[in-house]
Amino acid sequence: MSRLTILLASLAIGLAACGAPPTPRAEESSRPMRIVSLDYCADQYVLKLADREQILAISPDATKDFSYMRAAAKGVPTVRPSAENVLVLKPDLIVRSYGGGPRASAFFEQAGVPVLNVGWTSSIDGSDMTSIPGVIQHMADGLGQGERGEALAKDFRARLDALKAQHDGKTALYMTSGGVTSGPGSLVHQMLLAAGLDNFQQTPGWRPIPLERLTRDQPDIIVPALFNADHAASPDVWSPMHHPIARTQLARKDVVPIEGAWTACGAWFLMDAIEALAGKKDP
Repeated sequence: MSRLTILLASLAIGLAACGAPPTPRAEESSRPMRIVSLDYCADQYVLKLADREQILAISPDATKDFSYMRAAAKGVPTVRPSAENVLVLKPDLIVRSYGGGPRASAFFEQAGVPVLNVGWTSSIDGSDMTSIPGVIQHMADGLGQGERGEALAKDFRARLDALKAQHDGKTALYMTSGGVTSGPGSLVHQMLLAAGLDNFQQTPGWRPIPLERLTRDQPDIIVPALFNADHAASPDVWSPMHHPIARTQLARKDVVPIEGAWTACGAWFLMDAIEALAGKKDP
């Protein structure tokens, strides 16, 4: 073989190598590309972490005022969480928190469609899978966007660390538009503590606003979770929020309103509420 032939052959091999597409990473090659989300808590993670071309459909609630990612949801096709409506789309991944009912995961998996369930969030931070960063990473990995999840979890923890909130003994009462509040054992309780406040409601679980106690004892701060004007102020006329005592609380000067969507799901956007309560961000 002549020297010229060898040179031309080497040049051809080099050009072919330069023009060859890069080998996709394992995460990219297994990335779901026909994602269907069944409820608005699942929508938040799909809209935040997945590429638009990965998303086939989201829930009808994704654009409602209690959906944090409602702006990103505009223009994305929606589907109701019934088996017939979902399966006809031929998804390659279904994402859900509660959508479709308690047996939805088993049903869709039996139909051959993998299901990514939003994990239960029991703590704001921590090393386990039930913390907000843990759930973020679980969802990102399932959506084929692990690095994006790592970045979001890192940002969440950096914002939390930056607060350095000091507890000064001030108490805060969280009030929803439906007339309930939350005590120890909830993310709302942890939200108040992370902002440097003590929870006025010390009875565990979700309970009606303590109207009787408010006649003799007052929290330092009222924290109403508000929605946009198109959201009903309360579910019915018998809601505690219609009581004059509750209305008096909302008329006080020491009120820190937070957007209802910030606490609607236990996710990274709870940090918006924490920062507002800690005085780091205007609500």
